[in-house]
Amino acid sequence: MSASPYGVPPPPVAGHYGIPDPPRVWLLRNLQPLGVLWCVFGAYRVVSGLFGLIFVRSFVGNGWGRHFGNDWIAPHGFWGALLPVLAFTTLVYAGLAAFTGWSLLNRKPWGRTLAIIAGVLALFKFPLGTALGIYTLWVLAPRQAGMEWERIADRG
Repeated sequence: MSASPYGVPPPPVAGHYGIPDPPRVWLLRNLQPLGVLWCVFGAYRVVSGLFGLIFVRSFVGNGWGRHFGNDWIAPHGFWGALLPVLAFTTLVYAGLAAFTGWSLLNRKPWGRTLAIIAGVLALFKFPLGTALGIYTLWVLAPRQAGMEWERIADRG
């Protein structure tokens, strides 16, 4: 077999044939979808929280027939006292998710750290939160992603 007339073959192109992308391209390719997914997850948390509050309120109160009567704001009993706590928790987690998405999309210097913390917390919200938490940690947790984040973060 004879040698190629052109000498040594060119190196393979990154991202093809099982060769990973360089960190900069890989992080930039996943950053915008990750930020958008966090914003969508925040909206999902609001909607699921509202459905949960209506569900709990319906069974705690006087049944399905009187959802929005005078007793809606101040229901009785332990579960009734728990409704404001559930509403507050829903708003906090939805706000955290939306804020995380915004910080990733705007490349805030602290956005990576916030996203990793929110990703760990989202792991407990099965199945969508678990998937988003795994994706977040897969994109942002490696050391190379941290070094690249330092280069692309908006310091202004």
